[in-house]
Amino acid sequence: MGNINAIITGVGGYVPDYVLNNEELSRMVDTSDEWIMTRVGIKERHILTEEGLGTSYMARKAAKQLMVKTDVDPDTIDAVLVATTTPDYKFPSTSSIVLGKLGLKNAFAFDLSAACAGFMYALDMAASMIKCGRCKKIIVIGADKMSSMVDYSDRQTCVLFGDGAGAVLLEATEEEGIGVRDAFFRADGKGLPYLHMKAGGSVCPPSHFTIDHRLHYVYQEGRTVFRYAVTNMGDDVLEILKRNNLTHDDVQWVIPHEANYRIIEAVAKRVELPMDRIVVNIERYGNTSAATIPLALWDHEPNLKKGDNVIFTAFGAGFSHGASYYKWAYDGIAFAGKK
Repeated sequence: MGNINAIITGVGGYVPDYVLNNEELSRMVDTSDEWIMTRVGIKERHILTEEGLGTSYMARKAAKQLMVKTDVDPDTIDAVLVATTTPDYKFPSTSSIVLGKLGLKNAFAFDLSAACAGFMYALDMAASMIKCGRCKKIIVIGADKMSSMVDYSDRQTCVLFGDGAGAVLLEATEEEGIGVRDAFFRADGKGLPYLHMKAGGSVCPPSHFTIDHRLHYVYQEGRTVFRYAVTNMGDDVLEILKRNNLTHDDVQWVIPHEANYRIIEAVAKRVELPMDRIVVNIERYGNTSAATIPLALWDHEPNLKKGDNVIFTAFGAGFSHGASYYKWAYDGIAFAGKK
């Protein structure tokens, strides 16, 4: 028996039907298409507007599409991991709801919270579970209903965020030279003052005061977050290149967290890679937090070829950040048209 590694064998995704574009936003808050495009590069974002639907709905939609697309037997799924900052409830876990809706009988489930870096962290955790032999097939989902904690009277933040979910099927393989290769993750607790939600947790539980003072929304100091994001994402990619003796020419694709087009451009410049090798879809989806990387994979899948060197990098509240190196395991064009 050879060494076991973990490979992605398919990608699914889901975004809600309702599209909130910049023109409509400009009627809600003092902003404009030009202002938004110049500063963050977002044209539109998808919003889950149906009453009574949360993150688990989008996660289930993405996972269901993934399962149909890959024709995987539901009884062979060992685990479901959901990375999210916007769970349906404090408990039970969003992943357990997804598992139940999908009818998975032989799997366990848990959520992972690492903000915008959550999917990348969950993917690496699932890979470790496969490499040690504990699991053979795991569905990893990044999903967030960011609209549930966005203040649509704050033009600094409301233009940034959208809703969506992306999912991958991670499987065991003994084939050499493909799959998860390396990861470099870090966190910096100094980020707390600059990016957080002020109320709703155990430090400041919900109350009439917190609701009246609008403390249940995303709070962000944009300039500070921008600076830390560019520095950490860029340096983390460079660390991955160094640790794996990769040159810039060896990298086919970098798939970054889609937070802000200017951040992505600055990261590309910092690591000296051309933008045509950086996967970008922020213009159509905005920042969907843990969903950005799998949604970018979902969009870009037809362009991925077996053996491509792919680097993921993300930065989020915490400050949680990192980069991971993955050698793609199949020709994505085989799934073209199966969205």
